[in-house]
Amino acid sequence: MREKKEKEIYEPVRGLLEEAVDYHVYEMKLSDRIIAAALGFASAIVVVYVFFHSILFGVAGGILLLVPAQRFYRDYKIQKRSKTLLLQFKDLLESLSSSYSAGQNTVGAFQDAKNDMISVYGEDADITAEVELMIRGMDNNLQAEELLFNFAARSGLADVESFANVFEVANRQGSNLKQIIADSREIINDKIEIEMEIETMLQANKNELNVMVLMPLLIVPMLGGLGSSTITANTFLNVVIKMICIAIFAGSYLVGRKMIDIKI
Repeated sequence: MREKKEKEIYEPVRGLLEEAVDYHVYEMKLSDRIIAAALGFASAIVVVYVFFHSILFGVAGGILLLVPAQRFYRDYKIQKRSKTLLLQFKDLLESLSSSYSAGQNTVGAFQDAKNDMISVYGEDADITAEVELMIRGMDNNLQAEELLFNFAARSGLADVESFANVFEVANRQGSNLKQIIADSREIINDKIEIEMEIETMLQANKNELNVMVLMPLLIVPMLGGLGSSTITANTFLNVVIKMICIAIFAGSYLVGRKMIDIKI
């Protein structure tokens, strides 16, 4: 007998300082769990009732969807946080570029950047916390590039890792940090603008995908309203066919989301 492969358990990336956060992990609050459960439960009841006209089946489907709904909601929050962090990192590079242009050293540039991030995003923002960690790390004799690489590993952002590689080479070889940071900022800005243009171009496709998923919820009641007992009857064959149809539409939606999720 073949041994079953054990499911890989994700090991959070540890920070160089204790307060560091792994952005691959999202600790759901009670409010998050309530929102996710409510959305999943309500969606299941609506879909199941439209197809089967049974509140009991709807409640059962809602209960089955409680756990998956929380997982999807957690993944959504992780993706949203990652996109927000990337935009904040872009502004961090702009602040660092200005500070280096003003003649600041690395520590001074990050201190100025911290004040800028607080004024723009507030003290509770992720990027503010990361700059604070970098300043504290450098005060404890850690190299800036070490802290940047750790930030890149915890955030999963390729742009942060690329900047860390360039910063390491420039810092050790005594290159022009001012020019290098300015160039990195321009590259990341161009990449984000391209991503936003692609997002705009794909918005129509996303809307079509959402309409495609909602169409069965409109068509089935319309057929029932026309007096078609074949559609509304919960015979064994009808139940099987409806369950297959729901699975096909759900699978098509997931495949469609992956197809339009273009990353640069």
